[in-house]
Amino acid sequence: MRPLHSLLLCASLATSLPLAAQQAEDELKVAISALPAPLHLLQGQGGNVIASVGEDGVLIIDDDYTNYAPAYAGVLDGLAGGGKGTPRFVLNTHWHFDHTGGNAYWGERGAVIVAHDNVYARMSTRQEMKAMDRVMEPSPRPALPVVTYADAVALRFNGSTIEAQHYPRGHTDGDSVVYFAEQNVVHMGDHFFKDRFPFVDLGSGGSVQGYLANVQAVLERVDGKTVIVPGHGSLAKKADLQRYADMLEATIGIVSERLEEGADVEEIITQGLGQKWESWGAGFIDEARWIRTIAESAG
Repeated sequence: MRPLHSLLLCASLATSLPLAAQQAEDELKVAISALPAPLHLLQGQGGNVIASVGEDGVLIIDDDYTNYAPAYAGVLDGLAGGGKGTPRFVLNTHWHFDHTGGNAYWGERGAVIVAHDNVYARMSTRQEMKAMDRVMEPSPRPALPVVTYADAVALRFNGSTIEAQHYPRGHTDGDSVVYFAEQNVVHMGDHFFKDRFPFVDLGSGGSVQGYLANVQAVLERVDGKTVIVPGHGSLAKKADLQRYADMLEATIGIVSERLEEGADVEEIITQGLGQKWESWGAGFIDEARWIRTIAESAG
């Protein structure tokens, strides 16, 4: 909790927000990083966002948590100029609320929301996220995708050919990786947690083996100059994604081999994955949880 004096509002305000609300407002910061024009990387608290800003208007990939939408609106207005920052299109890489939380905000303002068929299916129905001990009620109509696809969709926008390609049974059952052909930029969604063990949402149709196969498939499409945007973390190159794939293959192999030898999950957790992968458990998913995910997916 911040010291009280840092939360006081200016005395000239005729009205004041509740203390907690003002604190939350103060913390809603969105960082901007350069990508090949006309693209920008925007980072708040949830998943990474790519914004395309140019003569055709604004398009964004993902939109963070719900409460961050006004902060993104201010940033996009600044980038577009003249208060023209409302996106014409919002592409969702998958259905999770840290990537789709702003959908309703933008949908109510006329944005066309685009996502895989399974994103619509999950957002329009009640979802029990056992991995997070959380229940998600159906999203309001403005938050739902209005353009959906089964395999892939392409948009021509601001001089970019933008391809959203579905990769099945990976992080969820509705994941897309978004390729910007002319800029050689790729948004991986949550098929990439840079230098960290991933969250594979088995309850949403995800699969550890499918996740690895999808990452390997993306590696076949990128080159050494590709700018890779992870779902979470800093900008990356092909070498970073290859290191990630190597981690996935090695740790899945370790757990699978020990299971085949008759070890139970708790024994594998006690043994650990080895010092080489120790730092990878510093994020949202620690080593024990990653081992349990691999074992549950294998079962």
